[in-house]
Amino acid sequence: MEDRDWQIIQKIYSEKNITKAAQALYMSQPALTARLQHIEREFNVRIVHRSTRGIQFTPEGEYLVEKAAQMIDQMRHIKNEVQELFSENAGTLEIGASNYLTMYVLPALLEQFKKRYPAVKYSVETNWSKNIFTLLYNQKIQIGFTSIDYGGCKNKHLMFEEPVCIAYREPFSISDLPELPRIEYDSDYLLKGQLDKWWRENFKKPPQVSMHVSNLENCKRMVVHGLGYAPLPAHIIKEHDNVLHKLPIVEKSGEPITRKTWMIYSELNNDLPIVKLFVDFVKKYTL
Repeated sequence: MEDRDWQIIQKIYSEKNITKAAQALYMSQPALTARLQHIEREFNVRIVHRSTRGIQFTPEGEYLVEKAAQMIDQMRHIKNEVQELFSENAGTLEIGASNYLTMYVLPALLEQFKKRYPAVKYSVETNWSKNIFTLLYNQKIQIGFTSIDYGGCKNKHLMFEEPVCIAYREPFSISDLPELPRIEYDSDYLLKGQLDKWWRENFKKPPQVSMHVSNLENCKRMVVHGLGYAPLPAHIIKEHDNVLHKLPIVEKSGEPITRKTWMIYSELNNDLPIVKLFVDFVKKYTL
């Protein structure tokens, strides 16, 4: 088996179509078909069945698909570690970050790090904060950036903390909120739970949700266009200070509700030179 063969198995499985898989791999269809037949002969099994419904994988094929993901991941790690051995200022940083941090924090941070270490490459996966912890634990990434501390990671660094504000295009007071249209967005459940608790402590009826969007950026755009109010991190609405009115969300204890940004990293991967360089850089980095 060649490294390319594992990619072929994985791509045929994801596309469920020989022609599309060949195009994605920049191969001719006959070349891909020949390679698939070679793999089947090597393992002495049928990997796929072709029918009018398209490509269907056999149980043996399903097993090889699972192994393909593992082999590709393992080879990526090996190549990265070999690069690390060659030079402490090279290699690929495997990073996981929440959607919010990928959009608003990570680009500027990586830009500054790349100026110092131009030979470094990056693999960035965007996911929910709670899933970043899982990816780190399973060694799918070396470093994670999250908006919530879900615990269980002893190697972490608090980068910054920002207040969560109610933002609306028209002047308002907190007592007005039950009568105003609200825009909801998908967020990590810990922050959502904190905001829901604050609402119940301050109001006797539920908010008037007039719109639901999939992410924070879309929510901000809707608020800027006057379609409703939303609780948003202060950092992403700073550029709209001339358009939006905002009020901090304060709990009954007087403590503001805030959103923290954490860097988390595993002790094992911190032994790699490039990871150590990056972790030290982030600890000194000012947003």
